[in-house]
Amino acid sequence: MTTPASVLHPEAFLSPLAIESAVRLALEEDLGRAGDVTSIATIPETAQTRATLVARQAGVIAGLPLAVETFRRLWPDIAISAQVRDGATVAKGLHVLTITGPARAVLAGERTALNFVGRLSGVATLTNAYVRQTAGSTMRICCTRKTTPGLRALEKYAVRCGGGFNHRFGLDDAILIKDNHIAVAGGVRPVLEQARKHAGHLVKVEIEVDTLDQLREVLDTGLADVVLLDNMDIPTLKRAVEMTAGRAVLEVSGGVTESSIADIAKTGVDYASSGALTHSAPTLDVALDIAL
Repeated sequence: MTTPASVLHPEAFLSPLAIESAVRLALEEDLGRAGDVTSIATIPETAQTRATLVARQAGVIAGLPLAVETFRRLWPDIAISAQVRDGATVAKGLHVLTITGPARAVLAGERTALNFVGRLSGVATLTNAYVRQTAGSTMRICCTRKTTPGLRALEKYAVRCGGGFNHRFGLDDAILIKDNHIAVAGGVRPVLEQARKHAGHLVKVEIEVDTLDQLREVLDTGLADVVLLDNMDIPTLKRAVEMTAGRAVLEVSGGVTESSIADIAKTGVDYASSGALTHSAPTLDVALDIAL
C-alpha cells in the first residue's frame, strides 16, 4: 500500500506532522463549509474512477507524500500506487501516481494534490538545475528563509529532493549576524563577543560581511565559525578564499543565480545560498487525468 512515508525521498526527512498539518489546512481552505458542491451535485455517491497524476514537464518530483495524504484524508481506503518517489527525475508524460476509488474523493482532492506536487516539484527542479551547474566542485547549494509562510518545512524538503542543502530553518537554530546586528551592536568585534557569550557549545556563529576589510576584521577576532560573503563579485570572492585560508567556513549570498553559480563554485567557497530556490521557482506542470 502506498503511504506518505513510502514515497518520501529516501534521504530527506519530512515530519508526518508537517504533512498532516499542511494537507488539513489546504483541504479546509478548498472544501470550505459545504464540500465539493459540484461533484456532490453531478457525480453519484457510488461512482468509482481511476486517475493518474502525470508530469506534463520533465523535472524532479517532490510532494508526493502530500498528494497521497490528501486523497487518504478524503477516503482512507482509496487505492494509490506510486510509479516513482520524491527525488526522482521524470520525463514529460510520465505517470507518477495512480489513484483508484470513489470519484467524489478523487475530484475533491485533485487541486490540492496538484498544488502541492506542482509547487514542490518546481522547487526541486530549480534546485537540481543549480546543483548540476556545480558538478565537479565541493560547494553545496543552500536555500534560505525566503519561503512561503507556513510551508517552510515542505519547501526546504523539496530543496533536498533536488540535491540541495538547507540553511537554518528559523531564527532559533543558529546565530547569523547581519549588517543591522553589527550596526546596532557597535561593530564586528563587539557583536561577535556578545554572540559567543550567549551561544551554547553546539551553536554555530555566522557573520555577514560586505567587504574584504570586514572579512579581515572578522578573521582577526577568531570568533566566527562561518563568514557570509554578501554580494561580492568573482575576483573578490577568490581573494576572500585566499585571505581566509581555511580559518572559517565561507558562504556566498546575493547574486547567486543559475547563470552565476558555476563561476561561484570555482572560487573555492564552501556554500552558496539562494533565496530564488524557493521564492522564484516556477511550478512544474502536473495534471490529474481520469481514465474513462
